[in-house]
Amino acid sequence: MLARDFCEWMGVRGYSPRTIENNHLALVYLAEWLMERSVTRPCDVTKPMLDSYQRSLYYHRKPDGSPITFRAQVVRLVPVRTFFRYLAKQNRILYNPASELELPKREHRLPRAVLSASEAELVLSLPPIGEPLGLRDRTMLELLYATGVRRSELAYLKIFDVDIERQTLMVRQGKGRKDRMIPTGARAAAWTKRYLTDARPKLARAPDEGTLFLTVEGEPFTPDRLTDLASLYVRRSGIGKPGACHLFRHTMATLMLEGGADIRFIQQMLGHADITSTQIYTQVSLAALSAVHAATHPAAANQPHSTRPGAGEREGREPAADSPEALHDALDAEAHEEQQTLDSDHGQSAA
Repeated sequence: MLARDFCEWMGVRGYSPRTIENNHLALVYLAEWLMERSVTRPCDVTKPMLDSYQRSLYYHRKPDGSPITFRAQVVRLVPVRTFFRYLAKQNRILYNPASELELPKREHRLPRAVLSASEAELVLSLPPIGEPLGLRDRTMLELLYATGVRRSELAYLKIFDVDIERQTLMVRQGKGRKDRMIPTGARAAAWTKRYLTDARPKLARAPDEGTLFLTVEGEPFTPDRLTDLASLYVRRSGIGKPGACHLFRHTMATLMLEGGADIRFIQQMLGHADITSTQIYTQVSLAALSAVHAATHPAAANQPHSTRPGAGEREGREPAADSPEALHDALDAEAHEEQQTLDSDHGQSAA
């Protein structure tokens, strides 16, 4: 009852359905744990109980024997703090037992994999574009690669969200319920135009609600189905790197950074509210760092240091450390690591 009131309270205040669903699920986990200990009323919950629940998350093991990540623990604990704070403010409980609940430190992780430009082109070349479904798949992959949109944002695109003439894409109500306009580039726009002309009319079914990408049944994609499709092409490519839709998001950001893009523009493309979420890509963009290392470290070349050119000699080219791009990357690399909030630990990503 109280959990339902809490979810309604969140809905009235404009929280997204996905956020409300995740909060409710976290409360279900807590309620099941408390019921095993014969605690059924929020007013009976104490701080030691919540501390014990947090320890249980730390020691819990999934069916494969692996622990729940600290990120997933935070996902389960934040709604608990919010719920009890709500109850206290609504005078449903006398005191807030979660007021001093300390969350685990978040892990700062780099992307599992990033594609090179040639690897990305290989994956993009795989869909059979002579067929409607293959043309659709190629267009979806092109947009993922060109724009770095999240899988849910791609799934919910409408036909009118893509302006082929201006080569732009409108993401409506993305993460944080924010709209943003981003460029697609000429190539992705051309593929979209071809898909709209040659493939989508063969997939659409009445009534047509205008969703851009449709399944063979004429229905909109779910985010999980998009993941399965993108993952299939990545595996077929034989490049040996894991990933699906989010792999293209990481790749877009990293390749743009390596090409000299200002990190603030990448932040706008990705829809990050805080630039600290974008700065992870300064750590996976190794091209400039490798060039500087090769030009300055005594052991970078397989020869004695005494035979390397002196500081005044340039081996026929300017060292990367003297270029504006390398300086920019070096300054960006001083920033904090990613503090990126993802969904739960079962494979979903701020897709």
